[in-house]
Amino acid sequence: MTTATKQPRYRQIALDIAENIAHNQIKVGDKIHARSKLATKYGVSAETARRAINVLADMGIVQSQHGTGATIISQDKAIDFIEVEQASSNLKTLKNDMVDSIAAQQQELDRLSNLLKTFLEKTQNYQQAGPLLPFELSLNEDSDKYGLSLHDLNFWHQTGVTLVGIDHEDKLIISPGPYMTFEKGDTIYFVGAEDSVAKVSQFLFNH
Repeated sequence: MTTATKQPRYRQIALDIAENIAHNQIKVGDKIHARSKLATKYGVSAETARRAINVLADMGIVQSQHGTGATIISQDKAIDFIEVEQASSNLKTLKNDMVDSIAAQQQELDRLSNLLKTFLEKTQNYQQAGPLLPFELSLNEDSDKYGLSLHDLNFWHQTGVTLVGIDHEDKLIISPGPYMTFEKGDTIYFVGAEDSVAKVSQFLFNH
């Protein structure tokens, strides 16, 4: 019996009768049971059986006659009814599949959202620790600041950054003193705000 899971019982019965007609188990001209017998066969109330016959009558499959049951009048329309019901069932199945797919996608979006939230939280923590991580700048360009001491350059006041090291001729000098100088080819390490590299570049190279 071909039925949609959530179909009303009377419509399931109507479809079952239509399938019997389509397969010549019930032939045109035959009478189907009176409502009381139909109700007994399918284990439903007389009202449910009546509604099933009304569906068949509305589809032009049977002709209902008061007191004598219903007469089968069209096999073709029974087949049409089955096809319509099958198409409707397929659409409902497709709809359910789409709803399930959307729900699954929403779950994935929620998962990604939680991952993004965690990522942003960790990024924020990293950024808060960022001032303790030194920036690195290689002094490969010419500058009029070379040869002048950090004291003379007034480096901290001019840039707002704290110099933590200078790599000069492959020798790393940690926490250079006020009389240390910058030379072309050095690599300097410093800590400060996010725009520290730009500030130091502007100070040393005027850009």
